[in-house]
Amino acid sequence: MIIALGGVLTLSLISCEDQHAALPAEGHWRIVNYWAVWCSPCREEIPELNRLHEGTDLVVYAVNYDGKQGEELASQAATLNIEFTILAQDPGPALGVERPRVLPTTLLVNPAGKVTDTLVGPQTQETLLAIWRTRAGH
Repeated sequence: MIIALGGVLTLSLISCEDQHAALPAEGHWRIVNYWAVWCSPCREEIPELNRLHEGTDLVVYAVNYDGKQGEELASQAATLNIEFTILAQDPGPALGVERPRVLPTTLLVNPAGKVTDTLVGPQTQETLLAIWRTRAGH
């Protein structure tokens, strides 16, 4: 399935089960998180992102830093227990951001498809919610 992220970005999506997923994107705030299986801080951060995904209206996406695809990507996502959607393609170029140099890196993307914040290092659910609420005027 192809979706438009903020009406600007077209991406292929897969879920952790390696199935196509239809998720709302346009008109919603999004979190885009870059991770890798070898990244210890990424491993620490994933449970926070899972809670964020389950408990808010934010749409959370994962991007594998190493560009893994298919079964290998699904296996790595299962190893880290990622419960939110994994993007099959890096949205960075379409969002106007460079490939991260440090992992984890998390982007907050507004409903118009613009990156409002680039956060480097592991984040907590509370920190991400506070930033989102400030930007969204909640």
